[in-house]
Amino acid sequence: MEKKTILTLLLGAFALGLNAQSDSARLSWLPDISGTVRAKAEYQINEQATRFQVRNARVALDGRIIKGIEYRAEIDFSDEGRMRMLDAYVGLRPLKGFRIRLGQMRVPYSIDAHRSPHLQYFANRSFIAKQVGDVRDVGLALDYSFDKIPLKLEGGLFNGSGLTDQKDYWTRSLNFSAKAQYMLPFGLTLQGSVQKISPTGGAIYLYDGGMTLQRGRWTVEAEYMRKHYSRGNFPNVNAVDAFVCYGLPLRGPFHKLSFLARFDMMDDHSEGVLAKDESTGLEYLPIDDGARKRITGGMTLSFVRQFHADLRLNYEKYFYDDISRALPSERDKIVLELVVHFPYKKK
Repeated sequence: MEKKTILTLLLGAFALGLNAQSDSARLSWLPDISGTVRAKAEYQINEQATRFQVRNARVALDGRIIKGIEYRAEIDFSDEGRMRMLDAYVGLRPLKGFRIRLGQMRVPYSIDAHRSPHLQYFANRSFIAKQVGDVRDVGLALDYSFDKIPLKLEGGLFNGSGLTDQKDYWTRSLNFSAKAQYMLPFGLTLQGSVQKISPTGGAIYLYDGGMTLQRGRWTVEAEYMRKHYSRGNFPNVNAVDAFVCYGLPLRGPFHKLSFLARFDMMDDHSEGVLAKDESTGLEYLPIDDGARKRITGGMTLSFVRQFHADLRLNYEKYFYDDISRALPSERDKIVLELVVHFPYKKK
């Protein structure tokens, strides 16, 4: 109810602002609006069960108040049925190629974990993007793109509180993240990143490296991530994501048919949040996600005009070290997904 009230007040203030200003003044601060809706149908083969789901219903506002001062606000009205505020930050561009952001944002880390939903290649994210390396937080981030060389550097300091625990969160040990991206002229992009997070079980350090090759109709990507638990109270986690995509141009309502194959894996994984053994009273780090491997195959029909739409059909085959740790949503399944992304830029 509180979120609905806030949203209503914001929309009301927005409308009053439009009425109070001239057309020329409006265009100086009115945002570009974009949105993404992902709807899917899934058939779980082992249980012979079906579910329908709205995976995302995102709306984002991007704009500039004056030259060099920008803002972004993104909210997901249905993140698996929940409403979540994703991005909320202001940015400064004091120099060419240099940007400062303060607020709530996705931490600059990883390749696949940093992709927006409409830029994903498969209906379901990789284990790296969903379980091991997906982090949003509140903090201060810097990025710089060099003018003479195709190199982009990013880094930042963050609370470590996540998105919902900000008001009374004070810390003497901030989290950090740093990322480098180098783009070679023949379609090869190399990326490396490091990150520190601080859950209740102690500091965790994440190291990530990967490459993406886009050449002609082919896209090939490979990424490796290692998660190190500093207190040694949980084994280090390794995760891999590798895929290949071939895009075939079409004539007619769809402009491309893509054929895709992916392999990804992860070791037993803990979020780093302490739990208590009721029988002994001792604290420990539980296994939140069981070790698994997965092979995904599929195809995507893409339609592009003023908006972007993908129709994805995927088959996922899972392999577990311990099948008892398999959640119903993490079993062999067929996924049909329709993704629509609609950007709108003010004139």
